[in-house]
Amino acid sequence: MNDRVSNPGKTALSRLENPGLLISGCYIGGEWLPGDGTSDVIDPGTLLPVAQAAQCGIWAVDASVRHAQNARERWQDLMPVARGELLRKWAALIRENADDLALIITVEQGKPLFESHGEIQYGASFLDWFAAEGERALGQTVPAHKPHMFTTNYAQPVGIALAVTPWNFPLAMIIRKAGAALAAGCPMIVKPASATPLSANALACLAQQAGIPGGVFQVVQGPSSDLCTAFLKRPEIRALSFTGSTRVGQILLAQAAATIKRCSMELGGNAPFIVFEDADLDQAVETCMGAKFATSGQDCLAANRIYVHDSLHDAFVEKLAAKVARLRVGHGLKKGVDIGPMTVANTPQNCARIVGDAVREGASIVSGEAPEADGTYFINPVMLTGVTDAMEIAREEMFAPVVPVLRFTDTADVLARANDTEMGLAAYICTQSMNTALWASEALEYGMVAVNTPSFTGPPLPFGGWKQSGLGREGSSLGIYEYLENKNVSFGGLTRA
Repeated sequence: MNDRVSNPGKTALSRLENPGLLISGCYIGGEWLPGDGTSDVIDPGTLLPVAQAAQCGIWAVDASVRHAQNARERWQDLMPVARGELLRKWAALIRENADDLALIITVEQGKPLFESHGEIQYGASFLDWFAAEGERALGQTVPAHKPHMFTTNYAQPVGIALAVTPWNFPLAMIIRKAGAALAAGCPMIVKPASATPLSANALACLAQQAGIPGGVFQVVQGPSSDLCTAFLKRPEIRALSFTGSTRVGQILLAQAAATIKRCSMELGGNAPFIVFEDADLDQAVETCMGAKFATSGQDCLAANRIYVHDSLHDAFVEKLAAKVARLRVGHGLKKGVDIGPMTVANTPQNCARIVGDAVREGASIVSGEAPEADGTYFINPVMLTGVTDAMEIAREEMFAPVVPVLRFTDTADVLARANDTEMGLAAYICTQSMNTALWASEALEYGMVAVNTPSFTGPPLPFGGWKQSGLGREGSSLGIYEYLENKNVSFGGLTRA
């Protein structure tokens, strides 16, 4: 049956076990408000509407800030262990509703259903982590630097935080930010991506059920540019957390500068994947598959430039090409699908242009075919060899299942080539030498380096990049400090008893 006729996404949403998770409004002050109008939520696998999302005006900014301000003092005065209990209840509800949440993610974002389930478990783990971190937001007692003085540093909540979140992980990126902010004692207002509003509303519904006060966690839907500009003008908003493109991050950072907000940003990537001469070939191929094709290639951590030592190049290409050719493309709700549709409308057209330019400049397609802008959001995986660093395909982040392979012979040279970018989020290394792994990982100008594995992120890891890939860190013991201010208190005039 033709997916675009049968509308499987809308059918799936009509069969949710908990239909109350499918909400079209904005969640402000503990209430669901209809907004000024609605827009269609599109299933990228069919290009058919599956639901409606509220579109709120500037009044929603004013209302959500007011409610957050009213809730701020009560929330930060709540004992950390009590805040943690609410976060754990929220995590438990997310896990209990995992099947429904996975359907919602796949229908509005497009990723295969098994990946949506993985995103839910990943996201919920951050609530457990930060529930505990809230009890460990430690200060320090400082040795006196003047006579008769005692001094101490401690952390206090920064205030209301704004989260602007992306469409590629519509649930996990909200939780990773909100878990840290709420554990620190900060209310958070979420402006989710316009393409994926349903996941954000489902999370808000479960937060409400968990007992998190309405003004502490809020979701405002609507035109991104207008709402973000209005939010960032408000001095009550003291922190901004953004995940998305470097271009948009630069705009938001400039707007936040007017009121000197605390900013944490996870921006674009252009991840190198380096296969050294001593790498285990089969392991390197499997690692590359995982690093490239997660979220159908729409991942800021996705391997974007595959550098392979000349001695392994041909064998690596042969094995990888065979695996790429077996990837199944289709609607994310279908069993056995590896690659879902792209979420953004212009991605197929952009990929067709970039791959075409690479071929004209001397690259060769060794698996798949050149992408075509055929009116759908699907892209068949394609792999190219003969790519050079000067080509756009190696210079720009490819948010798509496109694999450019480049040769190298010298270790120092490939590390310099890998670092020749303004991005610095993640890098991958394949080697059997601990010496090479340690030396290369130190030389790479990236916030995260993975050795012989495509999967490394999680609550204990400080997630973030160097250079134009971002500011600050999410997760780990560092993540909560993005929402805390240090205060020093010095006591003078002390005398011995």
